[in-house]
This record gives sequence, C-alpha cells and structure tokens, in this order.
Amino acid sequence: MTKENSHNPALHFAAAFISYVFHPLFIPVYISWFLIYHNSFFPAFNSNDKLILLLRFLIMYSVFPLVTVLLAKALGFIDTVYLKTKKDRIIPYVACGIYYFWMWYVLRNQEVPDEVVMLSLAIFIASSIGLIANSFYKISMHAISVGVMSTFILLLGFSTYLNFGPYISIAIFITGLVCTARLIHSDHSAKEIYMGLAAGAFAQLIAYWVV
Repeated sequence: MTKENSHNPALHFAAAFISYVFHPLFIPVYISWFLIYHNSFFPAFNSNDKLILLLRFLIMYSVFPLVTVLLAKALGFIDTVYLKTKKDRIIPYVACGIYYFWMWYVLRNQEVPDEVVMLSLAIFIASSIGLIANSFYKISMHAISVGVMSTFILLLGFSTYLNFGPYISIAIFITGLVCTARLIHSDHSAKEIYMGLAAGAFAQLIAYWVV
C-alpha cells in the first residue's frame, strides 16, 4: 500500500486542501497582509498605499513564481508543475531567488518598517538554502515557508510590546497543520519536512541578525 492511499479519502482531500491554501506561493502574501493591515506597522499609510504595497508582494511572491513554473512546464524544462523531483525544482528555485533578492533590495532602500525588510531577506535566504539543499535532499518547500512564518511571528512577539500570544498560537497551529498535511498528501519523508522547517527557521534567524 502506498503512502497516498494509506489514508482515507476525506483525510487525503483535507490534506490536499490545506496544502493548496498554505502553498509556499501564498505564505509570504499572508504574512505581508498581516503586517500591512496591522495598525502598528504602517500607521502612516493610507488604504491606497497599503493596497499597492500588498499588490507588490502578491506580484513578486505569487504571480511571478507561478508564471515561471507554468512557462517552464510549457517549454518542457520541467515534467510537472507540482515539482515532484529535485530536477524540476532547480529552475523555480533559481528564478524565485532572483525575484526575492530584488524584492529585498528594493524594500531595504525604501521607507518601510524593518520587519518587512527582515521578512523579505529571510524569504530570499530560505530560497537560497532550499536551492543548495536540493542537490542532496528534496526538502519540503511548504515546511520551509511555514518555518519562516512561525519563526518570524515568534521573533515579533519577543521584540515588541504588543500582545502577540494569539498570533504565535495561530502560526504554530498552521505550521503543525501544514507539516501534517504534507506527510499525508506528498511523498516527503518526515526527515525532509523537519529539514524544511529547520531551513526556514534558520533563514529567518539570519535575517533577524542582519537587519
């Protein structure tokens, strides 16, 4: 019996749904939305400025990577958009690294909170670690993204006077939910998921130290 059919269909469907909702393409946008619309981080921004900034994050972290994967599939550079092999992941990792580096480079020269710059740097570092690790292991991209997210929220909670208890709880819950879903819905081993979590957390800690 294979890993995929060892679970009942309802559980498998739920795991697939969670994997899509909390896809690595969306996690940075969710965190950006939280920062932008949390009154403490962008108090001087009006609603128009906030929307434009959120759209920038959406385009750079979701649209560009998605278009890159679709183009790579259409041109025959990858076998499937689900990036099931290490070979399929090379082009997306390299392309996303360029997008993420550019986003960090632009943000660090603009008047945005340090938290936003730190997040963008962590995403770039995490993608770079993922690219290097991809030569040896097919570590979970989902786990990398939630590793960045949960560590970022934890660091905010430790460094601000605001009550971040509920946000930390939600971040940890989502992290556990996503990692469990990937164990059910993907061919990742537990080791590959733990490695992804560690890579994401490590990337965020480096960004925190740098920024």
